[in-house]
Amino acid sequence: MLLAMDVGNTNIKVGLFENGSLLHSWRMTSNRHVTADELGIQMESFFQHLSIPTEAVDGIVMSSVIPSMNYTIEHMFSIYFSALKPLMVDSSLKLGFVNGYEHPATLGSDRICNAVATLNLYGGPAITIDFGTATNFIVLSKDARFIGGVICPGFQISTDALIEHAEMLHKVEYIKPPKLICTNTERSIQAGIIYGYVGQIEYLIKRLKREIGAPCRVIATGGMSSLIASETDSIDVLNRTLTLEGLRMIYDMNKG
Repeated sequence: MLLAMDVGNTNIKVGLFENGSLLHSWRMTSNRHVTADELGIQMESFFQHLSIPTEAVDGIVMSSVIPSMNYTIEHMFSIYFSALKPLMVDSSLKLGFVNGYEHPATLGSDRICNAVATLNLYGGPAITIDFGTATNFIVLSKDARFIGGVICPGFQISTDALIEHAEMLHKVEYIKPPKLICTNTERSIQAGIIYGYVGQIEYLIKRLKREIGAPCRVIATGGMSSLIASETDSIDVLNRTLTLEGLRMIYDMNKG
């Protein structure tokens, strides 16, 4: 079995693959102060719940945007996963696309994973949007080239900033109001957050397509992707496990 781990700023996404198929996936909070043992016990509990021994894992692939956690996670693997060393995703690996970034080594590992999965599953040209801590757009050409992208403050960050800097406003549930014109503060915040964010996404997609100059598919992934995709026709495909699939593909391209 292959264990794929995507360490993001808010969550750690984990996927368990067998013969190329995703069997199970789960999320954990990205706690920068967690110890290797705490994380290992947490991982063991998921495996016990699935009735799968950790010894069944014979390969690990990992992407991370929190370098300070990498040693702890690798140490955890050495203790709880038969001393397996993870394949760390970066731009030096075989990826199957041309990295058109100005400084190729600075392309984030999560963006690399999404690019690989997008090209292999959907082809190019394509725009992939990852709704995580940041809302991350990547643009891929027909000839498998990473052209570039856009990075915006994420859904949660934008909401937290609003609440933090407006004394009379408070946190709300992410529930779509039935209409945009609202008659109380809670629904007004919900409308502004959700429909306002949809508007931002639609504009950026429209602008990106204009710059690409050709029809392209738009793929969405990440924590808030379902909520946003349900409110717009600008997103063609919703794939919440895209990054994990990319990790699996990168492992297959580079193993051995």
